Formats: sequence, structure tokens, C-alpha cells
Amino acid sequence: MSQIRSDIVAEAKRLLELAASKGIPLRVLGGVAIRLRAPGPLPPALTREYADVDFVTAKGSSHAVQGLLREAGYEPHVAFNALHGTERLLFFDHGNERQVDVFVGGFSMSHKVPVAERLELEPTTLPLAELLVTKLQIAELNEKDVRDALALLHGHPVEERDGDAINAARVAEMCRTDWGLWRTLTGNLSACRDRLERYDLPDEDKERLRREMAVLLDRIDREPKSRAWKLRARIGERKRWYMLPEEVAGGP
Repeated sequence: MSQIRSDIVAEAKRLLELAASKGIPLRVLGGVAIRLRAPGPLPPALTREYADVDFVTAKGSSHAVQGLLREAGYEPHVAFNALHGTERLLFFDHGNERQVDVFVGGFSMSHKVPVAERLELEPTTLPLAELLVTKLQIAELNEKDVRDALALLHGHPVEERDGDAINAARVAEMCRTDWGLWRTLTGNLSACRDRLERYDLPDEDKERLRREMAVLLDRIDREPKSRAWKLRARIGERKRWYMLPEEVAGGP
């Protein structure tokens, strides 16, 4: 049995390498993924501790991932996995008081984010566009999510491509058919911009971050919206546009 690393970023890398050796499609998301993709050390103001690590795998890979994590030294949440295993898996690292959450075939929290079709575009994490959207789709944004979103934007330009850039076209595409996702994501981008002054960053970094967020908001706004988006927009906020935790697979 492999030894679980105490450093959570090192442990995520270990699990990715083990999955790759077995041909299992596994990618990191969340704060650990943002740290892995950072081009260098994060500014102290945008650095935080990571309590847990989250992954996503392809539909149909649940059984393989369960075997992988057991082999890697993790204890499964047997009842949870039996009930939700086709959509979500939960494992524990009791020695380090950590949890591993695996989304299967998709990503659903406050919103459903289409990640499966581009799951294997990058070797270790979701593409940067999807990473940002999975952070900003949270209906009640908290401080760690703001910090993570700013860290991602700090290290990567907003452009019309993948790789080491946040693909604005892809973000806009995800919003064009889903008014609810558009509403939450654009609202949270604006909230991140408004909270930027709380962080001890150089003025030039703050100005660059404001520009990147403005570019992304403009690109989302310019994307032609679908008929379904326009119909839902007529209802607006009179009807709740996001899921509550208890409505998500495996929610409390």
C-alpha cells in the first residue's frame, strides 16, 4: 500500500500519477488544482491552507476510482458510495483528517457545470476555464472561493485559448444556454472585483486583475444567448436559479 503524503498538494500529485499509470481518467479541481496550475509561488495574500482535495472522473469510471483510492490507502464511505457512486464518491484519510470527494461524469453544486466533454484536455486538472467556473458557480461565495478565483486570475491571462490561459470563449459558451449559471457567475465575478481591495497586493496586480475580470465579463456579455437563456431571463430572480445543497447528489 502506498503511503499517503501529509502535504495535500504532493498527495494530489501522487494520486494523479497512480491513476495515469492505470489509465484511469482522473483530474483535480478546486483550490488544490489552482495551486498545481500556478506558474510560480502564489502571492501571500492569495495563499491558503487546503483542507481537502476534490477530483472528477469520467462517467463509467466509478468502480475503477474506488479501487484506486482503496489501494492508495483511503477508507471509503461505504453507505454514501453505495447510494451515490454513479455520481459522486467520498473517501477519508483519517491520519491527516482529510476527505477526498470525486465527482463522476459531471460536476454539480449550485449549478451543473459541463466538464465531461473536456475532461482529458489537460493531464492533471480541469482546463482553466472550467476550473474558474467551478469556483464561481457557488451561489453563496465565501472568502476562500474569492481567494482561489483571484489566485487563478492572477496567474493566468484571460484569452481565447486553453493551455496556460483562461479561455474566455469557453466560459461564455457555458453561460450562453444557462441563465442561472450566467447570473451566479457574473455576479460572483463582480463580487471578486469589489472585494479586491481587501487583499494586500501591489497596485499593478490589482489593476491587472480588474482588467482581466472586465475582459471576461465583456466576453460573456457579447456571447449570443440561446432561446432557453432568454426565456429564463424573463423570469429572472423571481424564481430561484441555483440548487441548494440538499438538492445535489450526496448533499446533506
